[in-house]
Order: sequence, then structure tokens, then C-alpha cells
Amino acid sequence: MHKLWASTYKEMILLTRDLGGIAILFIMPLLLLIVITLVQDSTFKTISDVRIPVLLVDNDQGEVSKNIIENLAESNSFEILLKNTEEEAKDAVFAGKYQLAIVIPENLSTSLQKKVNQNVGGILAKFGLEEDSLITPKETIPQKEVRLYFDPATQVSFKSSVKNGIDKMISKIETQSIYKTFQTELGEETEPIFDTENFIAFKEIRPTKGNKEIIPNSAQHNIPAWTLFAIFFIIVPLSINLVKEKNQGTFVRLRTTPVNYATVLGGKTLVYLVVCLIQFTLMLLVGIYLFPAIGLPGLDVSGKLAMLYLVALFSGLAAIGLGLLLGTIAETQEQAAPFGSTLVVILAALGGVWVPVFVMPKFMQLISKISPMNWGLEAFYDVFLRNMQFAEILPRILLLLLFFLTTTIIAIIYNQRKNAV
Repeated sequence: MHKLWASTYKEMILLTRDLGGIAILFIMPLLLLIVITLVQDSTFKTISDVRIPVLLVDNDQGEVSKNIIENLAESNSFEILLKNTEEEAKDAVFAGKYQLAIVIPENLSTSLQKKVNQNVGGILAKFGLEEDSLITPKETIPQKEVRLYFDPATQVSFKSSVKNGIDKMISKIETQSIYKTFQTELGEETEPIFDTENFIAFKEIRPTKGNKEIIPNSAQHNIPAWTLFAIFFIIVPLSINLVKEKNQGTFVRLRTTPVNYATVLGGKTLVYLVVCLIQFTLMLLVGIYLFPAIGLPGLDVSGKLAMLYLVALFSGLAAIGLGLLLGTIAETQEQAAPFGSTLVVILAALGGVWVPVFVMPKFMQLISKISPMNWGLEAFYDVFLRNMQFAEILPRILLLLLFFLTTTIIAIIYNQRKNAV
């Protein structure tokens, strides 16, 4: 224990000599967390709370186009700006001045009514109720296209949301036209005989705690993700520290003393584990106190602190084990620094920090399961969002511990064989 404490004390002295490095370890992750959360929260508000300017070209000037414009205006998501020509609207959108342009085709209302009359007339004829007003020569009515122009820089998720919303709106207009035609031909124009409101509705059921509904927010998603990113980024200074000691001859002097390599690594582990826990504590404090002050959703950690620190502890061990292995294998700082940085980015991408795992291709979803960052992230989500208990997160914690032990043992064996040569 005395040797372990001496090794730990040495690491503390080395770390405190580089105040700039300590500032980077603690301040940069906090800035990253705040910026990312602000950006994501602002994006969410842009879609849900702010009216987005949309260009609209009405070539129909009929009942259907009127309904489309009214529905878009009532959605409180769009500010409708009318344009005279499709070319004018297209140029403005493709130049990046607007996110979206909607072009309603000519004769949309009359063509839709003709198509509905044909269909309703065919149905009534089957029952012998065919009306003269619906007896029209069979003609081929071409399909009409409502054209959408998106800014090329627009995200796919926004495009999909707009397309689905407009498709749903057009379908409702078609259905209402059919009901109205039926009602007219059956001679019931004064009193509605069809209820045109949607019968099937959708309702999201959220988890509850007591009688309170739990609504996940951007803080609960971002703090675990970017905390893990910061924790795993310590493999860069840790591996550089190991390489520097090898190049400066510190390890040569240590080998002349009765201290084994495991004790040296143990000292580094304790110091950097404290660094990881301080990083995590700062992240929590930012989420609890700073986020509400700058208009972001606050972080609720009531009843979860013990398990959150447990996940942070073992995530830190996994990161440290990887750093110890990299520092043992690398020969120069030029090898350790870029490789460590790139490795962290790859593990973050695989682990779901940037892109959710469920939207990845099936092959990548399988690959993501080998990322220790994915184990830590899912454990954090289990506590923050899924309200799971200790027994349910234990398998992920054991995986993180096993990863630390495996990488540390490999580092020790590699160092022994290298020095035996």
C-alpha cells in the first residue's frame, strides 16, 4: 500500500504541474456539453415553437388549395409566403434563403372533384342509386403532384416530418371531398350524415413516477453522452503521460526499485479515476444549476445519485484501462495522441453518442455492442430515463469492469514480455 500511495502521489504531482492540461480536462467538456445542448434545444424549439417561413405557389386557386393554406396556417409551424411562379420559389429555396417551397398544381380542385364524382357514381350505380349529376363520360384523370422544394442543406428528419404532415393533410382533404359528394348526392346537404373527424387517434404513453409523468428532456440525453465522451478522452493525456515517462527514463529508474508495473498503473488509475469523477460531478452541477439559468431544461437526479456515480466510476475504469493499454504499447507521443483521439471518436460514434444506435444499419448495430462507451451510455440511460434499479444495470457495470481488467492485464503482460527481451 505504501508503494501504491507513493505511485499515486507521483501522479498527482505530475498532473498538478500542468494547470493548462487540467483546465482542458475539466473546462472543455463543460463547454462542449453546454454548446451541444443549446444547439439541440434550439433546434427543437425551432421546429415546435417558431413559425418557419414557407414559400407557396398556388396554381390551383380552388377549394383544395384554400384548405391546404388554411391547414398549414393553423398548424402554427409555418408562416406562409405566397409566390407567383414556381421558378421564383425554387430559386429562392435552392439559394438557401428559405427551407421549403410548396407548389400546388393547376386544376387540382376540379380534377379531384371529377375523380371523386367518378368513384362515388360507380359505387351508387352498384346499388342502383346512380344520380344524373354523376353520370360523366369515363375519362382518364391524370394524377396531380404537389411539388416540394427543400433547401439542399435541410436535414432528412425535417424533410420526412414535412412530407408526412402534408401527405396526411391531403389525404384528409380527399376523404372529406368523398363524404361531401356522397352527402350531396343522397340529398342530405343541410344536415351532415358523415362524421369526418378522425376515429383513430394516437396517444403517447410516458413512464410515470408516482402520479407524475416523466418527460425526457435534452439534458437527460446530452449529459450522459458527453460525460462519457469527456471521460474516455482522458485516454489521450494518460497515454501521453506513460509514453513521456518511458522516453524520459522514468521507467528505467522505477525498474531499479522493487516496484512492479501493476503498482505503477494502480497509482495512475486512482488519480485519473478521481479526475473522471470530478468531471462527472461538474457535468451534473451544470445540468442542475446552470441549465435552468440559461433557459435549458434542468436535470433531475433525485434518488439516482448513487447509481449514477456507480456508472461513472466503472465507465472511468474502462476508459483508464484503455488509456493504460495504449500508453504501454505506444512508443512515441506522436503515436499515442492522434491514435487515442481518433479511437475515442470512433468509440463515441459506435456507442451512440452522436447517432442513436437504433438508426444505424444492422451490421453497425452489432458492432456497436463491443463499444464500452455504448455500455456506459446505456447504463446512464437506464438510470436517467428508464428508472431501472441496480440489479438491472449490473450486467453493463460488469462488462465495464471486465473491460478494465482485460486491458490492464494485457498492458502488464505486454510490458513484462517487452522488458524480458
